[in-house]
Amino acid sequence: MQNNLPAMLTERLPKLSKGHKKIAEYILSHYDKAAFMTASKLGNIVGVSESTVVRFATELGFEGYPEMQKALKEFTSNKLTTVQRMNVMNDQLAGEDVLNRVLNFDIEQIRKTLEEIDKDSFYTTVDALVAAKNIYVIGARSASVLARFIVFYFNIMFDNVKIIHTTSTSEMFEQILGIGEGDIMIGVSFPRYSKHTVKAFRYAHENGARVIAITDSKASPLAQYADHLLLAHSDMASFADSLVAPMSLINALISAVGMRKQEYVSKNFERLEEIWEKYEVYEKTDDKDFSL
Repeated sequence: MQNNLPAMLTERLPKLSKGHKKIAEYILSHYDKAAFMTASKLGNIVGVSESTVVRFATELGFEGYPEMQKALKEFTSNKLTTVQRMNVMNDQLAGEDVLNRVLNFDIEQIRKTLEEIDKDSFYTTVDALVAAKNIYVIGARSASVLARFIVFYFNIMFDNVKIIHTTSTSEMFEQILGIGEGDIMIGVSFPRYSKHTVKAFRYAHENGARVIAITDSKASPLAQYADHLLLAHSDMASFADSLVAPMSLINALISAVGMRKQEYVSKNFERLEEIWEKYEVYEKTDDKDFSL
């Protein structure tokens, strides 16, 4: 029930006290803004004390306000339009040092991800990748940046990596037609979740492939098909998706796989260095530039 907080509030509204009813009514009318408010700010807006807001959360069955806020964010994350995200951003950043606020926000997302990550699941995922017959990687819209980052480095570590393009549904299924047992699909998706990625996950799962989901919550639509679930915080500091924590998690995954395939990766890099040198891939700096 806590996965749909507004439904819970609607059901319990008639039985709430006067102060708690004010809080519930505000959340139901302004869930997009309430999800990003502190207990103090929410109390100020509806005209009750911060302690009343905290008691409201515990009366609903949450351990405290942070847990209730998390449930509301999970409900809200895939429902906010871009216009609503802009309004939330304007409310959050008004009168603030944007540079300081956004960078500190991203630092906090990495800290929370590190505290909450299931390390056993992380290393089990590494084992599965090393043993995979073929690796398919999918990420749509802003998550496509993360998918391409994975593929860039995995192509150096494996000879069986395929990136899935999601221009159209038919094109996507043509690329994953042969996926099956022994294969792995990695999918990256954060709110608002891509239907293409969810459909690809379902197909891979139904055809016996193992599925690795890199997403933000167990409530993510990717989670229902995932054999391996890697969660990273991707809260909203602005209308742009905050992908710093997911990128850091992916970087850790690449590093862990690289260590497991160290000999193979070292040989590939030795060959690449020769190619880069021969075909002048990178700009060189003359030694004289370093002279005093």
